[in-house]
Amino acid sequence: MYPEHLVAPMRTDLTVAGFTELKTADAVDQELKDQKGTTLLVINSVCGCAAGAARPGIKWALQNSDKKPAHLTTVFAGVDKEAVSKAREYTLPYPPSSPAIALFKDGELVHFVERHHIEGRNAQMIGQHLVEVFDEFC
Repeated sequence: MYPEHLVAPMRTDLTVAGFTELKTADAVDQELKDQKGTTLLVINSVCGCAAGAARPGIKWALQNSDKKPAHLTTVFAGVDKEAVSKAREYTLPYPPSSPAIALFKDGELVHFVERHHIEGRNAQMIGQHLVEVFDEFC
């Protein structure tokens, strides 16, 4: 587990952009189980690709897309273990990945961006990809 003072700025990076943090398994279930509409779930991380590409790309997509998910949520890998474990149940059959970006529509996982799709790409590439995903599903 990472100390809270270390991850606080990384949490804030998404919460100031409108994301709701899900810190327990129950909170994840309440948000994702039988959800209507679209929900973006970000599995946040302390790694460099989260800081340099994933979070900036997600925020870029939300600022530059005409269509957006109705709900913005996040869990933090390496910190909120119970919530992340529950979130990963919803992202099956994909293996655990952090950072990762999941889009759900009416409770069904419709798109998933794994860490290996984030590494080596810049924020604008991630953002542009998400704009296309939002255009298709939101």
